[in-house]
Amino acid sequence: MPVLLQAGSTCWRTERAGRVALLMENAAYFAAAREALLKARKSVLLLGWQFDPRTRLDPDDTEPSSEVGFLLRRLVRERPDIDIRLLIWRSPLPIAFTQGFFPQRARRWFQSNMVNFRLDRLLPIGACHHQKVLVIDDAVAFCGGGDIGVDRFDTAEHPDDDPRRCTPYGIICPPRHEVMMMMDGDAARALGDLARQRWKDAIGEPLAPVVADEDPWPDSIAPDLAGVTVGIARTEPAWRGRAGVRENEALHLEAIAQARRLIYLENQYVTSPLIAAALAERLEEPDGPEVVIVSTAQSPSWFDRATMDGARVAVMERLRRADLYGRFSAWTPRTSEGKPIIVHSKVTIIDDRLLRVGSTNLNNRSCGFDTECDVAVETEEGSEASKFIRQFRARLVSHFIGVEQQDFEAAFEVLGSLGATIQGFAEDGRLRRLDGGEASRLQEWMADWQVGDPASPADSWRPWRRGRLARILKQTIARTPEAPPPI
Repeated sequence: MPVLLQAGSTCWRTERAGRVALLMENAAYFAAAREALLKARKSVLLLGWQFDPRTRLDPDDTEPSSEVGFLLRRLVRERPDIDIRLLIWRSPLPIAFTQGFFPQRARRWFQSNMVNFRLDRLLPIGACHHQKVLVIDDAVAFCGGGDIGVDRFDTAEHPDDDPRRCTPYGIICPPRHEVMMMMDGDAARALGDLARQRWKDAIGEPLAPVVADEDPWPDSIAPDLAGVTVGIARTEPAWRGRAGVRENEALHLEAIAQARRLIYLENQYVTSPLIAAALAERLEEPDGPEVVIVSTAQSPSWFDRATMDGARVAVMERLRRADLYGRFSAWTPRTSEGKPIIVHSKVTIIDDRLLRVGSTNLNNRSCGFDTECDVAVETEEGSEASKFIRQFRARLVSHFIGVEQQDFEAAFEVLGSLGATIQGFAEDGRLRRLDGGEASRLQEWMADWQVGDPASPADSWRPWRRGRLARILKQTIARTPEAPPPI
């Protein structure tokens, strides 16, 4: 089959990694990041949408010194030659208000020491810096959907009312599912190059690569994959003479087109008309792949409920009508007490061939308006890496359902359909069908004009240009017959 990861089209670069590990939930990410930071000798580079220095990387340690802000300041005290730079999106006041006016207030934490903390303003009005990348000594790098914030911790059990999810304001945050990828080698150095380029663009200061004498890979983390090629895909808006980068969109569309058996998507937002049309086209094929989506039942903020949830209703309607052969299903996870779990991960698995993790949502803005970064491993089916991808997909789904991974894998072997396997375990209600529901009149209007979800700076203040995206869905829904009952 054609190679999916093509540098210059579906990704920026492809580089080798000696070790790759998948970190499911921010409990795993925070613990691994803490270990790696304590081993840092030369450089720490962090790109983020959000950052709160009060975040405890180990929430069981209640001492103030366990907060990440104290950890970074400790590093520069103990290692005067280390260069620590944090570049975090300068969020507008309505969003900053929900975050206790962090990261803006974080500057006070680092004014009197050598931690170089900056806010990223180099964006079109309305766009956000959404890349989540941590690079240590150019030797170990993390990439995915996870930010370092006081409301981001959770474990794979997603317990109800977990006191470890308590913020400094005394609020216990809802459970949240997250996935990060950790890698070393040339792939880690490439992510260091990406972070340095972003720093140069936003701050105007060039940074040199570093070479460390010691290995900052966390001792507690065994690699899941060894000696694999990692593709790095970006989104960057076309703005002020800069050419736009839409590698994330290109990789999604190419992967959907090449899928033979299964397209598995975990994502916070599923609203892109272009991606929906690509999925629908495959569902309409007699021998096309199965499509399984896992997403949040309802967006956590009122603005996203108005903009994203209404648009998702149209996408779900489009996919259900295209499902002529009963190969589409969409699900949303719940805790043991039935409370919603926020699906913040952005994971794509194509057959047992491609595993992709990053910051890119399946909406318009992630494909051309915001900055995004995804990493992906592509392999041949039947290889050891392919076997791991299959097992990791089973781990993701079984943890939502609350069953042992080996039991889920055994059922999948018999049924051969991911949707049917999920349905077979659905009696306890932990993973429920994602009902598209009905949009309110306000949501319908916002979906028609893709309000809050521009596809590029060219249409960010011209909603009539985005109307064509909504029409793609409306026209295809009108011409597609009703599908049979779902799996």
